[in-house]
Amino acid sequence: MFLPAGSQDETGVLISNRLKASETFRQVVEKRNFKAISTPVVEYANTFTNEIAGMDLQNMLKWFNHEGEIEVLRPDWTAAVARAIAKQHPSFQKWSYQGSIFRNDKDGIESRQAGIEIVHADQFLGESECLLTAVQYLNTLNIDQYVIELGHTGIFETIIAPYSLKEAQEENLRIAMHDKRSDLVEQIVEEEGLLAIKDQLIQLIDAYGSKEILSTYHDLWHDQAELLKILNHLEQLIHLLEQTGETEVIVDLGRVKNLPYYDGIMFRGFLTSGGFYLLFWRKI
Repeated sequence: MFLPAGSQDETGVLISNRLKASETFRQVVEKRNFKAISTPVVEYANTFTNEIAGMDLQNMLKWFNHEGEIEVLRPDWTAAVARAIAKQHPSFQKWSYQGSIFRNDKDGIESRQAGIEIVHADQFLGESECLLTAVQYLNTLNIDQYVIELGHTGIFETIIAPYSLKEAQEENLRIAMHDKRSDLVEQIVEEEGLLAIKDQLIQLIDAYGSKEILSTYHDLWHDQAELLKILNHLEQLIHLLEQTGETEVIVDLGRVKNLPYYDGIMFRGFLTSGGFYLLFWRKI
């Protein structure tokens, strides 16, 4: 019998490794006082396609229920957890989850995720806790050859804020920035008459590297208070990581969000050999 594309069986070592990673995550977040939460595998599509979540229905595994409403297999944890914790007392700030998500726009229809959400907390403290939890988890798994990349959604948004772009125009520009398509960025800003920020956006695509790049942009943005505030914020987080012994930190000032609910700091972790993602987090 064959399996649908993107599905696979698991045996032996694959199962053992997955269970080890899962149990290690549970132990780490439990020690850091995260409260476990689980959401149903089947949800209403609107949980993920509403204006705030902004996900594409086309990429979900879906069907009509007997009442004519669209149901889906859970395509994302964050939106599902946000729905669930909206009913919880605001004193509960730290949440953790593990389980499968289902999307047909990835190599595998089913993928497993483990993650944390922090709500009703000071911005810097919440970001710091997320970073330190990720570092502790990787270290507990004896993974030490990795690099952390930091970015911020506010840079792109601050630059385009003075211009009254229509939603579709802004989204096209955001996608071009996300894909690092300098040719497409140039085409869009010229068509929209945004020549004043053309060079700045194109330069941002390559604004990627060690923390020293922040000094360069401190000089370039010396008269732009909002952008300087973001640079200072990134520097604070890098200093925090360095205080814990993490020196492999890079910055991508040109990163943009690809879902509406992303806001503020974004970080990713990569294995230094192979470049595989280890973790991916966005502040919401």
